[in-house]
Amino acid sequence: MANYTAADVKRLREDTDAPMMECKAALDEANGDYERAKEILREKGKAAAAKRADRATGAGIVAVAHGDSAVAAVVVESETDFVSNNPDFKSAVQAMAEVVLKSGSAGLSVEDALKLKGSDGTLQEVIEGLVGKIRENIVLKQVLKLEGGSYGSYVHHDGKQGAIIEMSAAHEEVGRNLGMQVVSLQPEVVHKDHLPQDRLAKELEIEIERAIGEGKPREMAEKIAQGRVSKEFVKSAALLEQGYFKDPAKSVGEYVKEAAGDLQIKAFYRLKVGA
Repeated sequence: MANYTAADVKRLREDTDAPMMECKAALDEANGDYERAKEILREKGKAAAAKRADRATGAGIVAVAHGDSAVAAVVVESETDFVSNNPDFKSAVQAMAEVVLKSGSAGLSVEDALKLKGSDGTLQEVIEGLVGKIRENIVLKQVLKLEGGSYGSYVHHDGKQGAIIEMSAAHEEVGRNLGMQVVSLQPEVVHKDHLPQDRLAKELEIEIERAIGEGKPREMAEKIAQGRVSKEFVKSAALLEQGYFKDPAKSVGEYVKEAAGDLQIKAFYRLKVGA
């Protein structure tokens, strides 16, 4: 005779999100011991996670959490968009970002983040629980924690890409718009002066060869190449030199000055599923 009630099965399902029949089986195995049944379900979640660990994760979402002079972000991947679009999955990933914001240190690794503990256990345990419930491989692929500054952010409507913008002062509008700029136009650096000299030299040589191939003599080709590197490569690679996506007639740097005066853009951080 079972040493538990239907109410115990219902409560275990609510506490663990495990399927009803698995909750009943866990209570059977635990001879009605509720806490032992929860532990059995956690162990099964770990086993399910290990079994699925080699499956490719091509879907997933980005989540960002803001605090006082701090920001945290996570990229959690799943096997299918069916899972990554699930409201429960999205809620769980957002909760992971909040745990990193509250308990993580700046610059922490994925391995360190998995050890952080929230109200539902460590992030590793949360992921194992999700795998046990959803039956897909789920992986924390990227984590970011920044503190001691002013940050804006943007997550694309499909949840698969996002960006964090570090600024000299808080400015929500500029932070969001530059986040959209970073996601859509993929700059390499903030300022043109940040471009490595060897990269510039390589681009210059490519453009010289291109001009020579167009029939220009070497001396003329070098001048043409310098102009192209400045007008094409630099304006593509440096965020503040790019054409502002809402008004390509002005640069991003000009937009920032118009919108926020002397606000300085210090850095950007890109977040992407499948990166």
